[in-house]
Amino acid sequence: MASLDQSRASLDPAMSLKEALTGGGSDFIEVAGSRRHVIGYMKDFLFGPEQAGTPIGRLSGGERGRLMLARALATPSNLLVLDEPTNDLDFETLDLLQEMLTDYQGTLILVSHDRDFLDRVGNSVLVAEGNGRWVEYAGGYSDMVAQRGSGIDARTSATKPAQETGKKAAAAPQAARDAKAKRKLSFNEKHALETLPIRIDALQKDAARLKTTLADTNLYSRDPALFSKASEALAKAETDLAKAEENWLALEILREEIEG
Repeated sequence: MASLDQSRASLDPAMSLKEALTGGGSDFIEVAGSRRHVIGYMKDFLFGPEQAGTPIGRLSGGERGRLMLARALATPSNLLVLDEPTNDLDFETLDLLQEMLTDYQGTLILVSHDRDFLDRVGNSVLVAEGNGRWVEYAGGYSDMVAQRGSGIDARTSATKPAQETGKKAAAAPQAARDAKAKRKLSFNEKHALETLPIRIDALQKDAARLKTTLADTNLYSRDPALFSKASEALAKAETDLAKAEENWLALEILREEIEG
C-alpha cells in the first residue's frame, strides 16, 4: 500500500529533491521493477536536472505535490490512497497527475473535492448515505449524480435518510442536466482557458520555425544530427499543439454549456 496525504508532513525541508526520491547516496531509483536514473524520473514529473540539489523547503506547493506523487508511484504497491491530491497543482501538473493515475496498475482510492477530476479518473464512487450506509455507484461523479438523482451536499448528506435519495430512473437524465446547470468552472479550468491560447500561439510559432528549418533540402546531408533533432522537435510540437487545442476546445464547450 502507498499513500499520499495533502499535508506533505513527511517531507524534510532541508533534504534535496534528489535525496527525497532516492533516499540519499544513489543516482538511481527503482520504479515498477525497473532501475531508472533519478534525473530521468524527475523529468517525468516536470522537474529540470538543475533542480536535483534544490532543498525541498524552496519548492513551491505544486512542486511539492509532484514530489509526493513521484515518491508514492515509485513505491511498489497494488493499492494507492490519495487524499486531496489536486491541491496547489497547476493545470499542467493536473494533466500529469491524471495521466499517471490512469496508468496505475493497482487499485486507487481517491478522496477529492474536485468533482471534474473524479469524473476523469474514477470509475466508481462511494457515497455515505447516512446511518452508516455506503453505496457504490459506477462511473465518475456525474454518473453518480445521474444514478442517485442528486449530488452531494456536505451539510445534509450525513443526516439525510437513505430512502429520500431513491429516485426513479426516469428522473436521472433531468438530474444530470440540473447538476451541469449548477456547475461552475473551477479555478484551474478558468486559468487554462486564459493561458491555453498563449501556449497554442507559442506552439504554432515553434512548429512554423521548425518547418522552415526542415525546408532546407540540404540540411540532412549537411547536418544529420540537426535534421533529426528538428524532426523530433517538430513532431513533439505538433502533438502538444493538437493536445492544447483539444483541451481548449473542450473547456470552451463546457463554458458555453454552463453559461447557457
